[in-house]
Amino acid sequence: MTLTMSQHHPAHPSQALRRTLVIGLIGFLTLVDLFAAQAILPTLVGHYRVSRAAMGFAVNASTIGMAVSGLAVAAFGGRWDHRRGIWISLALLAIPTALLAYAPDLMAFTALRIVQGVCMSAAFTLTLAWLGEHCTPAESATATAAYVTGGVASNLVGRLISGSVADLLGLSANFYVFALLNLAGAALVYVSLQRTLAMPGPAMRRTLAAWLSPLRNPRLLAGYGIGFLILFAFLGVFTYVNFVLAAPPVALSPMKLGIVYFVFLPSMITTPFAGRIAARLGARPVFWAAMAVAGAGLPLLVLDSLVPVLAGLVLVGVGTFFAQAAATGYVGRIAGADRATAGGLYLASYYLGGLAGAAVLGQTFDRFGWGACVAGVALALAAIAALASVLRE
Repeated sequence: MTLTMSQHHPAHPSQALRRTLVIGLIGFLTLVDLFAAQAILPTLVGHYRVSRAAMGFAVNASTIGMAVSGLAVAAFGGRWDHRRGIWISLALLAIPTALLAYAPDLMAFTALRIVQGVCMSAAFTLTLAWLGEHCTPAESATATAAYVTGGVASNLVGRLISGSVADLLGLSANFYVFALLNLAGAALVYVSLQRTLAMPGPAMRRTLAAWLSPLRNPRLLAGYGIGFLILFAFLGVFTYVNFVLAAPPVALSPMKLGIVYFVFLPSMITTPFAGRIAARLGARPVFWAAMAVAGAGLPLLVLDSLVPVLAGLVLVGVGTFFAQAAATGYVGRIAGADRATAGGLYLASYYLGGLAGAAVLGQTFDRFGWGACVAGVALALAAIAALASVLRE
């Protein structure tokens, strides 16, 4: 069941539907490891006997690998057969995932999470390149939306699986299950995607020049700053809210913490529309509206009751996921011929923002409490709205 698509000949409707489902599933299996461990953060803190901020940084250290790998693939990925690169990346991802079951200390755990990020980002970036080569522009928009939606679904299902398996079978079994999911993703890519011929890569001097070009564009720099702040805010909320929900008066178990992440279901419905709405209305009003939605959820997060906190998480998720999809589309529209390089730089900025959010807001949470952490998120959302004011299509 190999998916064969062309930039010049649109797929038959039945083939397009099958492709959409397969690409969405590949997106899910590529990113299912990324944030799943957040559902078991309190358990990991007890296991390694470290501070909440230190464990939050370690769990989100995958974003370091995501950023570095995204830049490397953007620079040299044209030399590879994309299909082979995707399935090999996902197969290799199973190795650090399984080894997490044996990580003896926080340093080893952090290193393995970074390696996971390298593998996930390589598969992610190469899949987007594969879609660009094998789809018409209209098909690419639909397939990319399916891929992003699969990533959104991984935020929910990954946390749900992690919380349930760790609660029922223990930490080690949790990592084995995710290693099997990594191998399933590699197998799906191997049997479903069409082979891509590798192209000669650019010389290093041309690569460096291509990297400098987007950095001279103020609109792209604003887009990179928005991407940085989106994941900064997102991880600040969805990493440390676990400790709030696991403590009295809510006191949820690891399994119930996983169930909490059904709050991502509305985002799975709204996110696929972000690119089209931003292209029609412009980026600025979309970012302002998304930040207003996310900001409306922040006051609910500091209440001592589960229901308002869940409502706040829904609003933050809808706003930040919508903004992330809109930002990805904006950078692609502004970049022109430098799309691959500009996209790699955007992903690097996005994931470095997540790392900064985990570190800065983790220290804020440990020293000053959840209210101060939420205030830091509010500042990040306000900064996004300010950066959006200078955007031009």
